[in-house]
This record gives sequence, C-alpha cells and structure tokens, in this order.
Amino acid sequence: MSPASSTSFDPFVERRGSMPFDVSPAGERRQFASTHEGLSPEATELARAIDTYKLHHRRRFITYEEMLAVVKSLGYHK
Repeated sequence: MSPASSTSFDPFVERRGSMPFDVSPAGERRQFASTHEGLSPEATELARAIDTYKLHHRRRFITYEEMLAVVKSLGYHK
C-alpha cells in the first residue's frame, strides 16, 4: 500500500476573506464606535464627552465614578 493511498487529505479552503462580517483594517472595533444618531442634543454631548474620556485615558469601559466625573465636568450637579 502506498502512503498516498492510505491517507487522504481534504483540500485547504481559505475562508478568512469570505465571511459576511469581515471587518476592514481601517474599521474601528471599540465600544464607542457606535453612532449617536437619534439621541437628544444633551445625550449626544454626554456620549461624546464619555468617548473623549475613554480615548484620553485609554479605557474601553469606565466605572460609575469616572462617569460621574465626566458628568460633573459638563457642569451638571445635584
């Protein structure tokens, strides 16, 4: 029996480029990459302030204390 006949290999299929969810290299995959459409002007201002805080502090998620600091930096108070 020859080695070729005793082992069969399936042909390699390249699937990396054919996925429907393929993300381009320039695509942003961070939490704050979503759009702010449909938000009120105040909510848009808060969302952008939080996004700026995340970028500046290199954070993907922020704590409630950090969110409170962002809200206070916008001038809100109790």
